Amino acid sequence: MTDFTFEHAPGDGDRPTVVFMSALFAGGWIWEHPYRRLAAAGVPVLRTHEAICALDRRVAGSIERLGDALLSACDEAGAQDVVVCANSLGGLVAIDLAGRHPDRVRGIVVSGAPGLTPDPDVGLSFDRRASVRPVGAEFGDRMMAALFHGEERFFTQEQMDGVGAMLLRPESMVSMARSIKATRRYQVRPALDEVRCPSAYVWGRHDRMTPVGPWLELLAEYPEAEVVVVADSGHIPMIERAGEYTAILESFLDRHGRVPA
Repeated sequence: MTDFTFEHAPGDGDRPTVVFMSALFAGGWIWEHPYRRLAAAGVPVLRTHEAICALDRRVAGSIERLGDALLSACDEAGAQDVVVCANSLGGLVAIDLAGRHPDRVRGIVVSGAPGLTPDPDVGLSFDRRASVRPVGAEFGDRMMAALFHGEERFFTQEQMDGVGAMLLRPESMVSMARSIKATRRYQVRPALDEVRCPSAYVWGRHDRMTPVGPWLELLAEYPEAEVVVVADSGHIPMIERAGEYTAILESFLDRHGRVPA
């Protein structure tokens, strides 16, 4: 078990690095479309490789330690000023980093964050006698139904097999359990009170894992936050509606993606 490794394209100009953080189950491949689009345009970008479940349990079980691990990867890449883009559990990490490191975090773009609703059901059980294991067609079908709005399977079989193999490791299951416990403990409203940088919340209209409704209610109290609801999308709009998500991100960066003089 290690902390994050990463892919980095330094880009050009004085823009902050757009940092794409891995999700609980999925690695940096969920960011393929925006990462490649921005890199081709010369925007500095970095994405982490490991899913959060693949990290050491002590890191995976702490929102703050996950943020520290992400900044350590940025330090290694020489990325000082950052815009953090994160999905699911990573969304809480982005919010937390914005409050703890206003000197470095120049913006956050959050999707599908937990913390306001009960734990999501992706067809897994911590009971090893359970009928649904992280392998095979039933696991794949249940996970696809939880993550996406439509019937199209946006994960390749290789990606699904990789997630399943990771979750069969006892250490990964422990890391997942600790991560979920961390989301239960995390106080979202006080964390939002500390965010001073530009922020955008880009949510799938049909997100069944982390429904948008409670976040819309809470974010209405923060009028400076930008909120975009993506139609015909579930929990992972950067995959299910990749072009639309990337266009939203590019617009955000056009308005906020410069290092202050």
